[in-house]
Amino acid sequence: MDSVTHIAIGICAGELIAGKKLGKTAMLWGAIANSFPDVDVISSLWMSTADSLLAHRGFTHSILFQLLLIPLAAFFLKRLYSKKEFSFNGWMLLIGSNLFLHIFLDALTAYGTGWFEPFSHYRVSFNTLFILDPFFSIGFVVGAIILLILKAKSSSRQKVARICVIISGAYLLFTLVNKVSVNELIEKSLTRGKISNENYVSTATPLNNFLWYIVAHDSNGVHIGYYSIFDSTDNIQYTTIIQNPHLADSLKGNEDIEKLVRFSQGYYMLEKSNDVVVFSDLRMGQLGGWADPEAPFVFRYFLKERPNNSLMIQQGRMKAMQDGAFESLWNRIKGERSF
Repeated sequence: MDSVTHIAIGICAGELIAGKKLGKTAMLWGAIANSFPDVDVISSLWMSTADSLLAHRGFTHSILFQLLLIPLAAFFLKRLYSKKEFSFNGWMLLIGSNLFLHIFLDALTAYGTGWFEPFSHYRVSFNTLFILDPFFSIGFVVGAIILLILKAKSSSRQKVARICVIISGAYLLFTLVNKVSVNELIEKSLTRGKISNENYVSTATPLNNFLWYIVAHDSNGVHIGYYSIFDSTDNIQYTTIIQNPHLADSLKGNEDIEKLVRFSQGYYMLEKSNDVVVFSDLRMGQLGGWADPEAPFVFRYFLKERPNNSLMIQQGRMKAMQDGAFESLWNRIKGERSF
């Protein structure tokens, strides 16, 4: 999830768990704890592109890391606020609930979260939420603003926090149910289209949970489609693209290439652009693919061989959506198709 949402959730959760005893201090440490696993973003300052991709949402998002951090943080805060009548177990609950909320919510997105690091590199991805979904975030953000404005002794604070949790929790439940329903329809459409439904990913498109992006992989290539829950038909149109794994033949054995493939979980495509090999992670979707099947993918990496045979990986700039992109997204959500 985005940083603003994590902070807002931490504020609301902090108020619910410890607001009566700690006042606004509970919101402060709730926000810090709910944001803390993302401390791993600083690794990009010294790591290669491939390594930083795997480091983000890696060990600091693991169950082990949370279990180690919770008692240490609780011990530190208990001493820091020794004059407050708040128990060590209370601090454990405040910090622990927010840390685990963070890694749970991150696992709902397509990026993947390393819950089992360092014992397993498997990335948990439920693919039910886009990384930024205002329908989910708005309740927490508005609630957090209200809680920051209200006085610490206001009797309305707990009620505000509970309402935020109910509103966003109801939407989260909808996304989970919606995911199951959409997947059932997708599997039927793949079977009708004679595409294997054993290896596919479906994930919500930007800013909503109504239009879904599908990428399926079989021996014939990679098949990409879009489906809106407001479509008048369940006939999903798929565009087939070729992975071109042979373009990486000259780079075989290179650890960075292997890391990119691992990060993409096998859903990738290689293509040539001005004599440079471009690696696209297909799970993250396209920029406007719902209107243009040729639209570029969000996560693209340019692979260049240096004179010493080492590999330079440059992340492609994320192109801003062109004029009319949001209008086309809205139209596609409503069920209108341009191809």
